[in-house]
Amino acid sequence: MMGLQASGDTGVIVVAAGRGTRMGTVESKQYLMLDGKPIFIHTLEVFYRHPSITQIVLVTGEQDVDRCRSWVAEYGMAEQIQVIPGGAERQHSVRQGLLHLSTPWVLVHDGVRPFVTREQITTCCEAAKTHGSAVLAVPVKDTIKQADEQGWVAATLDRRSLWAIQTPQAFRRTELLSAHERAAEEGFVGTDDAMLAERMGIPVKLVEGAYDNIKITTPEDLDYAEFIRGKRQG
Repeated sequence: MMGLQASGDTGVIVVAAGRGTRMGTVESKQYLMLDGKPIFIHTLEVFYRHPSITQIVLVTGEQDVDRCRSWVAEYGMAEQIQVIPGGAERQHSVRQGLLHLSTPWVLVHDGVRPFVTREQITTCCEAAKTHGSAVLAVPVKDTIKQADEQGWVAATLDRRSLWAIQTPQAFRRTELLSAHERAAEEGFVGTDDAMLAERMGIPVKLVEGAYDNIKITTPEDLDYAEFIRGKRQG
């Protein structure tokens, strides 16, 4: 397997430290099999083959580091991918990953989003280099209601301005690290890395992705993932 071109300037943090309780399985979602491979291996391979990527850090649970290293070796990526233990929260795991990278630019990606494409990664990277940071996202298709504390509709939001955020998310590495350090100092935990950048006043560019760049978190997602995988192979 060929990958990790020396000419690239971007590192990737692939986050696979969650336990995934919504999947309803004993095994964590990132290690479930999709077409004969663990889900996170499919994810790693997309970045490993990308010409802009020179470093990859896989952040996983401390108890899973050894078996992840074994899997990475089995699929021929052991020399190029660092596997490190993460923290209690996803945010802490990303911060650990940042400390193991030296590239000017960094992507953060969910280990359970195996269907991101080379083209989407390229577009996200290019947008970040033009605008400073960028995230993949898709326009919201459903009507979204805002509720009050009693469960009544408080407002109907204009979906033309609403986007569902995906990964990868791309940043200058030093800026994202500063955003994480400030969040740690202030005890702030955000829902994604873009939120930490926003708190620093860093503008974040939305880049339209694809609806099949799904995050596999439930049994239904896994069924849909099998469908997407079969459709792409067919």
